[in-house]
Amino acid sequence: MTNLFLAFDIGGTTIKYSLVNEQLQLSAGGRCSTEHNRAGHILQQLQAITATYQQKYALTGIGISTAGIVGAEGQIQYAGPTIPGYQGTPLKQTLEQQSGLPVVVVNDVDAALLGEQLAGAAQEKNTVYCVALGTGIGGAYLDHGQLLNGAHATANSLGYTLYDPQTKTNYEQRASTLTLEHQLVDYQTSVPVAFDKARQQEEPFVTLIDNWAAEVATGLANIILLFDPEILLIGGAVSQQGDFLLTLLNQALEPLLPPNLCQTELRVTQLADQAQLFGAVANFYN
Repeated sequence: MTNLFLAFDIGGTTIKYSLVNEQLQLSAGGRCSTEHNRAGHILQQLQAITATYQQKYALTGIGISTAGIVGAEGQIQYAGPTIPGYQGTPLKQTLEQQSGLPVVVVNDVDAALLGEQLAGAAQEKNTVYCVALGTGIGGAYLDHGQLLNGAHATANSLGYTLYDPQTKTNYEQRASTLTLEHQLVDYQTSVPVAFDKARQQEEPFVTLIDNWAAEVATGLANIILLFDPEILLIGGAVSQQGDFLLTLLNQALEPLLPPNLCQTELRVTQLADQAQLFGAVANFYN
């Protein structure tokens, strides 16, 4: 009998789901709206999808990647305003009772990191830090198979770090890709297009992208100095900028780090929006 897992990835607006087999192949996937979690819609959707898949397939386990902070019992310990009424949702307990299967619930940034170690850019690496650049900035740290989330599951809250009392802004308010997006509104330009123009050495996009990369690097420097990971992964949609993004960040890091001290390698994630699906079920493979 082969193992077959059902993976969910819960974001602010969309629930993605897929089967994952022993060969790390995705199949029979789909997506649906969170409906802003109206009347507990997210948990109801997970229950309905699980019931449908159990009728069709012999599942071995269920993995859930989700926005928010996940508590020790697989419940949503904390959720911001992105998903109303989500805090306290007993994901693990409810689905285990319904399905009779083991259920694993992990935070979405943790899941992205676990997915990249299982099937992406961090394979065979023991110490990996992942930074997710998007609407906000999230972090995750994996040390020899253990996710290190702190005593209260709130460690790696990168976005809230580096608060500047003069501007009254924190790290993610200066360095998220959403911030860069807002800076580009006056130029009627998207982030991908701005990167293309910066590649062509077109101003003001070179300066805008360089300044944003310098803000991102301030947080990366602290991670490298504090954790000394083998790999520092850069995730989020901006990671699709690949080597160009890595060059910008490495250049911005140079003046922030002591010469020849740090040996951490920067990489971009490989699995794009599939990383969380793999990460949701990664613990079943270890």
